[in-house]
Amino acid sequence: MFEEYERHDGLGLAALVRARQVTPEELLEAAVSRVERVNPKVNAVVHRMYEEARAAIRAGPPDGPFRGVPYLLKDLRSQYAGAVTSEGSALFRDAVAEHDSDIVARAKRAGLVVFGKTNTPEFGLATSTEPRLHGPTRNPWNLEHSAGGSSGGSAAAVAAGIVPMAHATDGGGSIRIPASACGLFGLKPTRARTPFGPDLGEGWGGASTIHAITRSVRDSAALLDATCGPAVGDPYWAPPPRGPFLSEVGADPGRLTIAVTTRAWSDIPIDPECIAAVASAVKLLRDLGHEVCEARPEWDDKARALASAIVVGAYTRAQLEARGERLGRVVTAEDVEPMSWARAELGRKATAVDLARAVMTLHRTGRAVGEFFTRYDLLLTPTLWRPPEKLGLISPANPDRDAYMRALTGSVAFTAPFNGTGNPAMSVPLHWGASGLPIGVQFIAAFGDEAMLFRLAAQLEEARPWKDRRPRVP
Repeated sequence: MFEEYERHDGLGLAALVRARQVTPEELLEAAVSRVERVNPKVNAVVHRMYEEARAAIRAGPPDGPFRGVPYLLKDLRSQYAGAVTSEGSALFRDAVAEHDSDIVARAKRAGLVVFGKTNTPEFGLATSTEPRLHGPTRNPWNLEHSAGGSSGGSAAAVAAGIVPMAHATDGGGSIRIPASACGLFGLKPTRARTPFGPDLGEGWGGASTIHAITRSVRDSAALLDATCGPAVGDPYWAPPPRGPFLSEVGADPGRLTIAVTTRAWSDIPIDPECIAAVASAVKLLRDLGHEVCEARPEWDDKARALASAIVVGAYTRAQLEARGERLGRVVTAEDVEPMSWARAELGRKATAVDLARAVMTLHRTGRAVGEFFTRYDLLLTPTLWRPPEKLGLISPANPDRDAYMRALTGSVAFTAPFNGTGNPAMSVPLHWGASGLPIGVQFIAAFGDEAMLFRLAAQLEEARPWKDRRPRVP
């Protein structure tokens, strides 16, 4: 057994494989042993694919940047031929994929060895990972608290030391929120930086993106290098980067002009600990020589939120109807969780004109944000409105629908607007609260400029390292 497994990030493990200091088989068994030891406590991994992984190693992993490194896929929009993608829903519990998604094929070509899938709320519609199908994922920092969502299983797996990085998606904050909750780095790429094919051209009208939650900044950059770029038939794609994202890690970011706000556009009150996390980040930024000033873009947030809800509802309804056609029956409310059905009902009741107007509203918000970034390099905000919630609040089992919706809308107050606009954004683990729970801060960049985020993230990682801050899972 490779005992030093958790000391290395993904690139570090791959370097050991190339130097023949460890084999892919040894790395896989180290990861498997960690699943078997900690997963009963955190419930991060919901599908084990150990034999598929062993077969992939016997066949020889491609000589990519992550050759032989164990990897987990979020159980949402990640088709792996021959494996179930349940979408966190009993309605899809036996939905076996016939082919790989483009993103999965690219991960395999990068040398990653997929050995399981991670927990997600039903259809990725919640910001805490507590699906009725698989049960709650627990935060490794405190098992009574949420690991966030919708990529909570992936974040918990990384935080618990099962893998150095794991696949994730982000349609309203689903990479950044669990990264914040679990003390990890989470970058949401620019709209269409990574592909949704071959089954979809986009997710949630372009709001959803695909990437990963990682411990190190350089793993995020190298993985994005390996998976970005258009696939054949994509309806549109992000502006090509100037060079490899990995080359931005360690590059001098220069003196940046960074706007900051701790006021949510929805006017929901923000926890003092989340405000303190931003204040601490501002001091660090100024110590590093950056200019920081109070400013933010403005838009009609009620209109934006309604527009986003209509788009998500339409896509959810279409997904349910497509599943019903596949099953040869009508999908009913009993097939899914109550809040999923409520989203789908909104999609059913909305007209084509409603959907068109929703898209126009999101485009107007994007133009306001785009103009803002002609004057500022970055925008700094809290990632979350308050520290990680206790389990049970954003849960399908919570009978208090009002409390559920308030917590859900509060948790995406700073993240979701930038899904609708398509801007790249990242949560950086720079702060821990009085209770010992992580509290991330969010940086947003101009459309297409992940490079600036990686440069700053690497500078922050060096100035205030987080790699050795790890939870002790009981």
